[in-house]
Amino acid sequence: MRLIRFGEKGSEKPGIVHDGKRWDCSDHFTDWNHDFFANDGLQWLAARDISSFRQVPVNERWGAPVARPYKIICVGLNYADHAAESQSKVPDEPLLFSKYGNALNGPFDKVLIPRDLKAGTHSTHTDWEVELAIVISKDGQYLQTPEEAADHIAGYCTANDVSERDFQKNRCGQWFKGKSCDTFLPLGPELVTPDEVGDPANLNLELKVNGEVRQSSNTQHMIFKPLFLVQYISQFLTLEAGDVICTGTPPGVGMGMNPPQFLKDGDEVEVTVEGLGTQTQTFCNHP
Repeated sequence: MRLIRFGEKGSEKPGIVHDGKRWDCSDHFTDWNHDFFANDGLQWLAARDISSFRQVPVNERWGAPVARPYKIICVGLNYADHAAESQSKVPDEPLLFSKYGNALNGPFDKVLIPRDLKAGTHSTHTDWEVELAIVISKDGQYLQTPEEAADHIAGYCTANDVSERDFQKNRCGQWFKGKSCDTFLPLGPELVTPDEVGDPANLNLELKVNGEVRQSSNTQHMIFKPLFLVQYISQFLTLEAGDVICTGTPPGVGMGMNPPQFLKDGDEVEVTVEGLGTQTQTFCNHP
């Protein structure tokens, strides 16, 4: 299945994509949220007759395919080549950090380049990161094997882990300052269930800036694979239904270019993960 959400930001409704069309599920389900996933909602949805759904008008906005999650957990430096371009040591075990719910954004919404009050202007170090995102299907802690972890995955999404590098690196070294700005996690367009994804450790990823390819890789180059990441993270906290895990970005970010290149007002970014869909954002200065 391919889950979506649609409608005005903050008032999205749940839906699915079937036969290339969007269908409204709001007569049967409240939202794709913790309660839906935790109470076997995917099984209930799979059993519904598509003919009972209304078609979504073509001009309706695409929202992030999951409601605001309890947690957004991100993995840093999960591709060796990206660690090298970041002039960082390859980690011995997954490096984790957080984004927050205010960062969640629709796949085609504008992304706001934040103000930099210290400099008296807008950010000049806003960067891109194509990533595979995992959505958790049920609460779990201390998972013992990758196979057990697989049973806790609702599906996968395309994500752009937008980052402000000056905030991240030069403002006391606290990554979340550069990761959790408003709109800094475009997610979707679809949440694709595992049966339609195949091997999540063998998916092509690509990101373009103004039509030029900047990142092109495959999840097979991850240091720590998706199922292991779910198992590993569960050793430190309870993963809850609807939580989002961003699994890291491959090389090709703006920070790693020579000279570095960052996003500016009016730039367009296109982000694709194989089989999960393409998102496009225009970056604009925060008003």
